[in-house]
Amino acid sequence: MNAELYTVPSVFETLSGEWDTLPDPARPADLFMSHDWQRIWWTHLHPGELAIITLRDDENVLAGIAPFFVREEDGVRTVRIVGCVDISDYLDILVRAGQEEPALSALLDFMLSDQAPAWEVIDLCNIPQDSPTLNLLPRLAESRGLTVETSVQDVCPVIRLPGSYEDYLAALSKKQRHELRRKRRRAEEQGVGRYIVGPEHDLEAEIEAFLGLMAMSTTEKAAFLREPSHEAFFREMGRTFFENGSLNLIFLTVGGERAAALWQFAYGDRMMLYNSGLNSTDFAPLSPGVVLLTYSIEDAIRRGFRYYDFLRGDEPYKYRMGAETTTVHNIVIRR
Repeated sequence: MNAELYTVPSVFETLSGEWDTLPDPARPADLFMSHDWQRIWWTHLHPGELAIITLRDDENVLAGIAPFFVREEDGVRTVRIVGCVDISDYLDILVRAGQEEPALSALLDFMLSDQAPAWEVIDLCNIPQDSPTLNLLPRLAESRGLTVETSVQDVCPVIRLPGSYEDYLAALSKKQRHELRRKRRRAEEQGVGRYIVGPEHDLEAEIEAFLGLMAMSTTEKAAFLREPSHEAFFREMGRTFFENGSLNLIFLTVGGERAAALWQFAYGDRMMLYNSGLNSTDFAPLSPGVVLLTYSIEDAIRRGFRYYDFLRGDEPYKYRMGAETTTVHNIVIRR
């Protein structure tokens, strides 16, 4: 296995024809490891020195990509994955299925060579609980005399979707089932509407509307969007993932006015709830966020998805909606 280092952003163009031969829709992290996501994140955020490492087999076929960057953190040269930490809910080292051990071994050997960028710590965030990286990399690193620490970093609550919406409701507690039915019935009596953004809509206007609702949701989200690079990231990411068919942007309307929105990704066998927006000032009595979530879960079931993934965060509402805990992990490797 041969490793090569790229340190300039043109690498995203160089690898554009090969990169997406590696992601596997069965691995949820691979949405965030896709060429589009990685390129857009780096374009707008670029917090350090780019250090993308490709891994090729003896026939020069791409077998893996470690999209790293390096930066000083408290005086320590630290390697992270492009996308780390808060904006990308899952991350990983991108490796072709079946080649995990040789690819990760080659990566570690390269990182210990004179050709690698200078580093003291490799800090990998948001690694899914079932990732081969989590299972293999610590052992491979320790066998090379490196110190490794792994820890649970966060939870990603996930609903296992049944065959029908009624079956979904039946699996909830009696109290929660009653509450969801009551809130939805009350909203429907008030004539709420909903729509999923499609080709017939003005995408830029819909993204603008979503960002407005997102900023209204919490002071933290408003502060996040006041950073120009964050807003620019959202806009380009929205356009790109709409074009590639992954973005599932859904709005709830009351009297023709948008009251709530969900920014979701359809990827593989799961619908992922990435972010949300809510006008609770004008529409709080109708519980628009909860009502829209029930419609979205029902839609995901109807479309044949197996999982509804709330992504990172342990907010109680996720568990009230029937989610079970999965975890993402942190791997820290020191020389």
